[in-house]
Amino acid sequence: MEKDSVIVLSGGMDSVTLLYQERERIALAVTFDYGSNHNAREIECAQWHCASLGIEHIIIPLDFMGRYFKSSLLSGADAIPEGHYGDDNMKSTVVPFRNGIMLSVACGLAESRGLKHVMIANHGGDHAIYPDCRSGFIDAMSLAMKEGTYTETDIIAPFTHITKTEIARIGGGLGIDYSRTYSCYRGGEKHCGVCGTCVERQMAFSEAGIDDPTVYEK
Repeated sequence: MEKDSVIVLSGGMDSVTLLYQERERIALAVTFDYGSNHNAREIECAQWHCASLGIEHIIIPLDFMGRYFKSSLLSGADAIPEGHYGDDNMKSTVVPFRNGIMLSVACGLAESRGLKHVMIANHGGDHAIYPDCRSGFIDAMSLAMKEGTYTETDIIAPFTHITKTEIARIGGGLGIDYSRTYSCYRGGEKHCGVCGTCVERQMAFSEAGIDDPTVYEK
């Protein structure tokens, strides 16, 4: 299969699952270091999986986001609320227009290399609080990218309408080592177990019937 895509790879379980699912067509993986609490641990995971698959991986700093944008995800572990993604207090973890910025940079990389697609692993569980993960945004951004590039580069986002549980099932079938992924918004050595993304991670493994390899503090 022709390698025709760039993937936005965080190092979390969703984007790593997409990396493995589409590895035959991914020419480049890009991870953005934007100053989040968990960036460093995610980057280590992204590097490990790309090395394992022999996929080129680059890290691009977006440190201006950490300096100028307002989000509890950029404000230290103590700022992260406990709870489920559906809770109103989790809206504090929104990093304004994060996916828009990252997709724009990834699109530029794709056009520079003559690639046709940018892949992103947003999923249905993100929709409640993250506007730039919803299908309306992804469709609009894809159209803007296609109209704005000579390569007519668009977005491939196959998880937009499925749950994290379904993603875990896909990854289980692919034999992914999920112990080499990181999710916790607090960014500690162990997953905290109580922030929104930790709660969602635990539920996904449980509902998918897959052993959870994650070490949680709580």
